[in-house]
Amino acid sequence: MENNRIVVKFGTSTLTAGGQQLSLPRVLDLVRQISTLNSRGCQVVLVSSGAIAAGKEALNYIELPRFIPAKQMLAAVGQPRLMGFYQQFFSIYGLSSAQVLLTRADLSDRRHYLNSRNTVDALLDHGIIPIINENDTVATEEIRFGDNDYLSALVASLVEADLLVLLTDQPGLYTGDPRKDPMAHLIPEVTGPEIPEDLWQAAGGSSNGLGTGGMFTKLKAADLARRSGTLVYIASGSDPDILVHAAAGEPLGTRFPALITHLESRKRYLLTGGRSQGKIVVDDGAARALAQGSSLLPVGVKKIQGQFDRGDTVRVLSPKGKEIAVGLVGYNSKDLEILLGRQSSEIETLLGYTFGDEVIHRNNLLLL
Repeated sequence: MENNRIVVKFGTSTLTAGGQQLSLPRVLDLVRQISTLNSRGCQVVLVSSGAIAAGKEALNYIELPRFIPAKQMLAAVGQPRLMGFYQQFFSIYGLSSAQVLLTRADLSDRRHYLNSRNTVDALLDHGIIPIINENDTVATEEIRFGDNDYLSALVASLVEADLLVLLTDQPGLYTGDPRKDPMAHLIPEVTGPEIPEDLWQAAGGSSNGLGTGGMFTKLKAADLARRSGTLVYIASGSDPDILVHAAAGEPLGTRFPALITHLESRKRYLLTGGRSQGKIVVDDGAARALAQGSSLLPVGVKKIQGQFDRGDTVRVLSPKGKEIAVGLVGYNSKDLEILLGRQSSEIETLLGYTFGDEVIHRNNLLLL
């Protein structure tokens, strides 16, 4: 397949096929498509709405006030029901799935961010389908993503996805609302570094951020993801084998090519993000290994300077004090003082736990 790591987002309208309750045939067909991609070597992350709809159905569509606790209650009822359907349907194709609930705080705090990425990576490495949703039952207004379109773009950046597919009830982005404007036509591709104002208006909002829901949030998500190095499609969830066609790079819906590579995105994050005052001095062997693309292991660490927490961006110095790299560190400075020069196999014995073999994984390291 052309795209090997894929994030797909299912909206409520896609899962209900435009109705009031979950359409199990539609859900099963989408699961079948993901299983097809998995069998072809793709790693797929699913960002799924639908918990509130499943909760409403389970409670016979009771009338509730329009405020967050009521929505949280519905999500609490509906989320296990939705996951039950996913687990049942994925098992038909011999696949396991896992629930990952996130809030904005999980992706804004660097330690939580690192933990979230490591968890999703571990699931993918073991052939398990991560199913991600906003943690509606605990998210307050201050830590909400606001919509799963935006969450899916952040997840695409989190896992460095090759492709993000935003499924909707429309074939893609139009020059106007096709339900109201007979002259509106599909926009096959958006390539410029800035999305024109008329497209924001056509999506139901404006470039200054006004407007919510529908195509507007998908356009915002597409813009965010393409700036993080991910190709994006906005397409119809009802089209046959839409995920398979998108993964193959076929022309469909509205396409948003990535504006930068994942490596460039990671460089920007590491170079422009806040750095701690912490430094890690490595030996000559580790310095050579880093230059050849290896991760930094505790056996190669000679000295720790300053204090830092897990997930902080720290400087890596050669034995002569030259700054040779920056990276997101997997252990805090207190732990690393214990691990100096030790083998990775000793980490759990020395600390009583382990976050992995690496002090800094090569994926989180930028050579200078």
